[in-house]
Amino acid sequence: MLNRRHLRVKVLQTLYAYQLSEDRRVTTFEKALLKSVDQVYEMYIWALNLLDEVSDYVRIDADERANKFLPSAEDLSPNTRLYTNTFVELLRHNEQYKDAVKRYKVSWNFDPEIVRSVFLQLKDTEAYTTYLNQEDRSLTSEKEIVKYIFRKIILKAPSIEQAFEEKFINWQVDKEVLQAMVAKTLKNFASEVPGQNKLADLTPNWEEDRPFILDLLTHTIRYAEEYQQLIAAKTKNWEADRIALLDNLLMRMAICELLNFPTIPVKVTINEYIEISKVFSTARSNTFINGVLDKILNDLQAAGRIRKTGRGLMQ
Repeated sequence: MLNRRHLRVKVLQTLYAYQLSEDRRVTTFEKALLKSVDQVYEMYIWALNLLDEVSDYVRIDADERANKFLPSAEDLSPNTRLYTNTFVELLRHNEQYKDAVKRYKVSWNFDPEIVRSVFLQLKDTEAYTTYLNQEDRSLTSEKEIVKYIFRKIILKAPSIEQAFEEKFINWQVDKEVLQAMVAKTLKNFASEVPGQNKLADLTPNWEEDRPFILDLLTHTIRYAEEYQQLIAAKTKNWEADRIALLDNLLMRMAICELLNFPTIPVKVTINEYIEISKVFSTARSNTFINGVLDKILNDLQAAGRIRKTGRGLMQ
């Protein structure tokens, strides 16, 4: 699921798009931010549906083999165990899943070769042969082949990756979250009663996370000039155009959190943006950002502008 760091990255991406856009309507970017978050869940449903479709392709493959000009005995009596895989069957009957497939209009029919290619890659593996021959039909055992298909084929096949990249612009960034959500789903599906199994949640607490990202976005935009002045005062030896845009945005977001989110501890805010900078900015950005924010924090604390309550009191 999307944790707070992932959500901060979503806000960063939206702010970056805002900075490069001539459109200055904040509502446009609020919608874009919420859509980018929702697309992670949509991507998750597409991945689950691909597992579903690969399982269903067993039936199609069996029909094709039976209708060959000279079918063998094995062609006439193929092992179709994956089609009735216990986990996949529970998924197919899960109301959350069915509703989401309908809502996002999920269908791999736009390129049937994708499903076929996953099955053909699976078909000749030792893991699949072992699965077909084992007697254990417990839910725990049935999940193992599903894990294998997802981790070893779907996430590794270039053609599948390309299909996801074309559909989801943030695939490379969100792939890690997708893996966690699918793993959570496999763990959640512990009952053979469909109604007792839940899909993974998008975030730990969307009721809190939604206003968090919207406020972080809008406040950072609204007070951009003030925050930039605070940054400029501590970077006098730097020409403005020498500071990377991403670094400026990360520091503005951090200042925004320090000033406007009383329940978030100071250390959490500083550490989060330093870690994000290691992934999304230049090699030395984390040291630079840490130094500038430390000076700004000292000034804000001296001026009595840092007011923390509840969990935010933890340093």
